[in-house]
This record gives sequence, structure tokens and C-alpha cells, in this order.
Amino acid sequence: MDALKQATARPRRTADPVASPAERLLASATKLFAAQGIRAVGIDHLLRDAAVAKASLYSTYGSKEALVIAYLTRLDLRDRNRYQESVADVTDPVAKVLAFFDLAITGAHARDFRGCLYANAATEFPGTELEPVSAHRQWLLDTVADLLKQAGVDHPVEVARDVQLIYDGAQVGSKVARSVLPIEQARRLAERLITQSDR
Repeated sequence: MDALKQATARPRRTADPVASPAERLLASATKLFAAQGIRAVGIDHLLRDAAVAKASLYSTYGSKEALVIAYLTRLDLRDRNRYQESVADVTDPVAKVLAFFDLAITGAHARDFRGCLYANAATEFPGTELEPVSAHRQWLLDTVADLLKQAGVDHPVEVARDVQLIYDGAQVGSKVARSVLPIEQARRLAERLITQSDR
């Protein structure tokens, strides 16, 4: 109950006063959408947290929906950069594939087991294609397929789809169990699948 009260309490103004209103809104959206869900966070909640006037939202983004797309676009860019940084010194293509699972393990702890933020967003908007979500998933699939091709795996695109399916399931399992064990098991399954598919 205490946790629920804290989650729904009037937010403190934590925005950087030096940042522009647009940046403050995006920073608040990134924090609040990830923690509470997109639809659960109202406009007034966002404005209070970002310490900006309602006019700033409409003059910079035009609508909450546009802010949602900006949030997901930033999330996609951040995650791509994080992945590239994590594999910068890695030469083995299979290890680079498994790095996605390693990052998911770290992210599960950091996000308090809220699961995949892209899947969460898609769930909140059924029947709507969210372009940044689609773009991120396509990038992950293409990256894994390219790495599997480098590793000499037969049918790299097909195996990449299997790896992505394992990855998706791991994120859901981790969220429900509030544990990284499903992701760790999925990592082992993916490694076994790649090894068995290797020429």
C-alpha cells in the first residue's frame, strides 16, 4: 500500500531548470512512461514533473501522442547506442548476439522488472503500429541475422527470428517472475540453438 501511495502521489519537480521545455518534457516522459505505463500518466502529471506549462507541450510536440513517439524514438536510439558500446571490443559474432541477453539482464534489474518497454508500449496501443517499436525490432532482427551470417550459421535470418522469439519470451518471463532467471535460461537456449545451427 505504501508503494502504491508513493507511485500515485503528486510528483516532485525533478526537471533540470536549465534544459529547454521540450527536453524537460521528454525526460519526464521517459521516466514516467517506463515506470508507470504510457496511458497511466496523464498530461497534468507530466507537466508537473517537467515543471512546464501546458502550452509548452502543444507548442513543442503538439500532442501527448507525438510525445509518446518522441519517447520511443529516444528509447530506440539509446538502446542501439548502449548495445554498440557494449560490443565495441567484442570480436566473436556469437558473443555479440548473446550480448542482447546480457543487456536485458542488466536492464531487468535497472527497470525493476518492468519487462520490455517496446512490448509494453505495443500492448497499450493494440491495433496501432508504433513506428519506433517496429524500427527497433527490425534493427535487432537485422543485427542478429548479420552476426549469425558472419558466424557461418545456415539460414541466418530464420535462426535470427528464433533468437528474437526466445528473447521476447525471456523478457515476458522475467517480468512475471520478477527474476533474471528466465533471461539467463533464454541466453543458454539461444547459444545452444546457434551452436546447433552452425555449420
